[in-house]
Formats: sequence, structure tokens, C-alpha cells
Amino acid sequence: MNAEHPELVWEREGAVVVLRLNRPETRNMISVPLTDALVQACARINADLSIKCAVLTAAGDIFCAGGNLKAMRNREHHFAGNPAEIRSYYDQGVQRLARAFSAVEVPIVAAVNGPAIGAGLDLALMCDLRIAAEGARFAESFIRLGLVSAAGGSWLLQRLVGPAVAAELTLTGDDFDAARALQLGILSQVVPPQDLMPCAMALAQRIARHPAHAVRLNKRLLRESLTGSLDSTLALAASFQGIAQHTEDHHEAVAAALDRRQPRYSNK
Repeated sequence: MNAEHPELVWEREGAVVVLRLNRPETRNMISVPLTDALVQACARINADLSIKCAVLTAAGDIFCAGGNLKAMRNREHHFAGNPAEIRSYYDQGVQRLARAFSAVEVPIVAAVNGPAIGAGLDLALMCDLRIAAEGARFAESFIRLGLVSAAGGSWLLQRLVGPAVAAELTLTGDDFDAARALQLGILSQVVPPQDLMPCAMALAQRIARHPAHAVRLNKRLLRESLTGSLDSTLALAASFQGIAQHTEDHHEAVAAALDRRQPRYSNK
């Protein structure tokens, strides 16, 4: 069953949801309606325990071109108002994306089908894994417009590539191709364009074959481990293990391994 939104298409394939940015005529630029749609989709995913993974991609040949240059020039939307008003617009606007993606309990695979520029790159960085088509290009390009990364990229990029590389990408604003993104660890795979969605779906299905609770708990533990100490991470892992070992799917997984058969999970 598919549910369509003017800015975002929701498609369900078994335990995997595909979220497709759906405004190719605007180069899939970040907008208020798109932000609203993505935040709502994140909440919908969290509410359904039968969803185990999501894939984020885009219609057309551009993943996301970032902000709206015409709105910047005309000082519209979150480019309007005094400094205090602009700060509030960001907090209540595009910054909701980073918070919503961080709160999503299942892994999200970004299938980057084309350029991901500025906030478009940041959107890809909000995902847990990233695969790109060979022709995709990237840029943390805010400095080229006299701006800073306000969508979350300054936090996300450093944790992925390290402070020195993040500084280079941020302070030059230079474009870089999929091959360099792979080398830097931003991507896990670069594939021919026609193979992008099959490879992204195959990766999502490899994740979704596992128990729902284990998928969600492992993602949360990975995220918390980025900023927590060793002791706090070990304590959280012990608590999560206590939860996991009391799920029916854990007992089914052990039984299936001993019986040398495929497990039959119930998401309980």
C-alpha cells in the first residue's frame, strides 16, 4: 500500500519503507512542506514495530539541492525577519529534521541518486548508511553563500570524517564526487545508477531479516556510543541486553540456530 504526499512518497515493501523526495522540478529542495512530511514519516515509522528499515531517495536525477536560492534572495520564509526571528525559524523549521532523524528507531539507508548539496548533503548525513550512484556529487556548500551549516551538518560531518576533513569540506565548500565520498567513509558503496535502488533495497532487507527489537536497540546503542563514555555505553548495553533477552524473537532466534532452520519472528 502506497501513501502519497505532494512532497514525499511513502512506499512499503515488507518490513522496509521507501521514502522518496518528490519535487524534482524544484531539485528536491528543502521546503517547509517537505520538512513537515519527513518529520511525520519519522514518527509514523517509530509507531509501527513491523517496520525494520527505511530507504531515503529522491525522484529525478538530483537527490537534494539544499535551500531555496530565490527565497534567500527575496528574504522569504526562514530567510526573513530579524536575527532572533531567523534563529526561531531554524529551530522550529529545518532543524526539526536532524532531531526527527536522530529519534528514528530503525536504520535509514540513503540512496543518493544525484547531487546532494548543502542541506541536501546534511540530509544524507542524517541517515545511518549511505549508498550513491556513480554520478552523485556532494558539497558542504554553505560558505559559498556566506552562510553556516544550520541543518546539523557541522555536528554530523565531523563525527563521520573527523575534524580535519570536516574543516576542509566546510571551509572550502568544494564539490567532491562519489569516489572521494567513499574514500572518506561518507558512503559505504558506489554503484551504477541502475543498480542504486536494488542495492539499497538489498541492504535494507539484510537488516530487516533480523528481529525488530534487536534492530532498533542496536541502532540506538550505536548512536548513543558516539557521544557516551565507555562506562555509560557498557551500562546502556547491559540494560538493552536485559530487554533483548526477554523478547520472544530472541528465544526464536536461538531455537532456529540450534534447529538449523530459518527463524519465524513475531516482532515480540
